Amino acid sequence: MISISEFPYVDRSTPLSGLLAVDRGQAGLRPGIVVFHEAPGLGPHVRRRISMLAELGYIALAADAFGDGGKLLEGEAMSARMTHFMETPGLMRGRVNAALDALRGRSDVDGARLGAIGYCMGGSCVLELARSGAEFAGAVCFHGMLGTAVPAQAGDVKARILVCAGAQDPLVPPEQVLAFEREMTAAGADWQLITYGGAAHSFTNADRAPGVTPGFAHHPAADRRSWRAMRDFFGEVFA
Repeated sequence: MISISEFPYVDRSTPLSGLLAVDRGQAGLRPGIVVFHEAPGLGPHVRRRISMLAELGYIALAADAFGDGGKLLEGEAMSARMTHFMETPGLMRGRVNAALDALRGRSDVDGARLGAIGYCMGGSCVLELARSGAEFAGAVCFHGMLGTAVPAQAGDVKARILVCAGAQDPLVPPEQVLAFEREMTAAGADWQLITYGGAAHSFTNADRAPGVTPGFAHHPAADRRSWRAMRDFFGEVFA
């Protein structure tokens, strides 16, 4: 049975409150996955994903990126909160590493098999976690922005990286993709990037109805294919 419960942890002196999904029917050490949410906060999409990961045998932590318990915001309030977070690299890197360390510290998590995934803004979080030099096995970025204020240097990136991107994503133009590829290659990272034709931003989120926000829409085929790619990726890096 999948159990989802609040999970308190801290980033230095800042209290954080994520969500932990565990299959209570399993015992012993299991691999752990940190999940970073989209800009609005800890909404239904990320809750579904941690439950899906728990069903696959992982212990999944939906991280509290903003330090407000994942409170859902929209419009200008959401944009202001996200902009501050994205434009403060030290804050972002502190938060993502705090979540990874909190999951690593659980007695039922295998510290040698840790991964991280993220969606949209959360995808950027995953890449910053990898760029920071954190010790974990694999990072998966779903329709996340690929740019950074602090590019990885040679030897920085220890995790293997999978990026799943939409070819029609207005937030990830071709020049950003090319810059990311060059950055990862120069850093000596083990990386791969899959681009899904016809897919816009938020292609994994079934709550994103086409036409409501230009450039944002669920794409069922890309959603299925990217989840399968993630499963294969973790099957390899955790082997």
